Amino acid sequence: MKRSYSEITPYIAQLAQMSCENNHIVPDMYAQYQVYRGLRDVEGRGVVTGLTEVSTVNAKKPGPDGTLVPCPGELFYRGYNIKDMVAGFQADNRFGFEETIYLLLFSKLPDEGELFRFRRELASCRTLPPSFVRDMILKAPGRDMMNILSRCVLALYAYDENPDDVSVANVLRQCLQLISVFPMLAVYSYQSYQHYHQDKSLFIHLPRPDYSVAENLLHLLREDSQFSPLEAKILDLALVLHAEHGGGNNSTFTTHVVTSSGTDTYSAVAAALGSLKGPRHGGANIKVVRMFDDMKETIDTTDDNQIRDYLSRLLDKNAFDRTGLIYGMGHAVYSLSDPRSEVLKDCAKTLAEAKGMQEEYALYEKVAKMAPELIAEKRKVYKGVSPNVDFYSGLIYRMLDLPCELFTPLFAVARIAGWSAHRIEEIQNAGKIIRPAYISVKDNRDYRALRDRLEL
Repeated sequence: MKRSYSEITPYIAQLAQMSCENNHIVPDMYAQYQVYRGLRDVEGRGVVTGLTEVSTVNAKKPGPDGTLVPCPGELFYRGYNIKDMVAGFQADNRFGFEETIYLLLFSKLPDEGELFRFRRELASCRTLPPSFVRDMILKAPGRDMMNILSRCVLALYAYDENPDDVSVANVLRQCLQLISVFPMLAVYSYQSYQHYHQDKSLFIHLPRPDYSVAENLLHLLREDSQFSPLEAKILDLALVLHAEHGGGNNSTFTTHVVTSSGTDTYSAVAAALGSLKGPRHGGANIKVVRMFDDMKETIDTTDDNQIRDYLSRLLDKNAFDRTGLIYGMGHAVYSLSDPRSEVLKDCAKTLAEAKGMQEEYALYEKVAKMAPELIAEKRKVYKGVSPNVDFYSGLIYRMLDLPCELFTPLFAVARIAGWSAHRIEEIQNAGKIIRPAYISVKDNRDYRALRDRLEL
């Protein structure tokens, strides 16, 4: 009997119900066994599982009595404050993502000559095997760009003549190649899907060696390849801010875990992509934009009372996707502020003025002010709540006319730099395979022969 590949039959539904009924861990058990669910303690602090030099995330500082108190969030790449780096790029009116990649990989800021040579190396890696685009992207388009990106990364293993060598030099070669081709893989996958499933014209631009990563993204994506310097510079800053965020974020921790097994680079990066896809991680910026779309469709967004009521209904699971979340609000680490969000807020304001979208920006500002107040009223929170990096990034991408389907892949285009640095760090430290313990809470049972079992 043939059936749809995606069909859930009544029997499968019955099995799923049986699974839910028979398998359930009581939440109180986490406290009973002193297990930090999600690898976070009762105050939300991450359980320490390793050491890293790649970046530092600060949300608390020692107070007068020695206890830790919340402070404005700080993010350091290899010891350099990300806000200072951004200020430097803006003061020089230049692109900073390539310099950021260099810093994350080699723990030093390049001089002009080193940066020029590194940019040239990235440009030389910005190629795909002749048949790859045709066979892996154009012939099998899919609706989810993150899954297609993962498939492409795994397929590149077959095109690598030395895929399993985990020496630092070989892994660095692989990482530089992946960093260079990620924009092409993401954009080409989107264009293929648009062509075959949305009847859009198919156009494939080759990357330009004289362009930065941000410029090439806009060049590859737009049919006329036209973009303004402001658009490219703001996209570049978004890439800089998304490039790295400590060893404990879900996709980077995944990179460490998978790398510790000794597997190849392509498998490690594909695993990280699978993690980043999730709406609790890299997929959150799409949720923010869709939440605002729903808000504009269902209420009068010029009325502050209606906005506040809508946000209240979100928290009560009576609006949008009924999860009880105001997307873009709060962070696992930051409390008073997310430094990345603060930079992107200024970028969003500048871009909104250039695009004539001040009303859209003003709505985001209202929600950014109201949401923390409502969350404090309705939730028992152990720390402050503020807009996170996803709150403004989706708005910026929309003002750049980037399709929602590429929001999370753009996160990956940036974060591959951090993943690469952490993979190499894990290899250099030659650590043990990462294997945390789980406590079994299932009682032992006597086995019964098949003939003695009663049918349920």
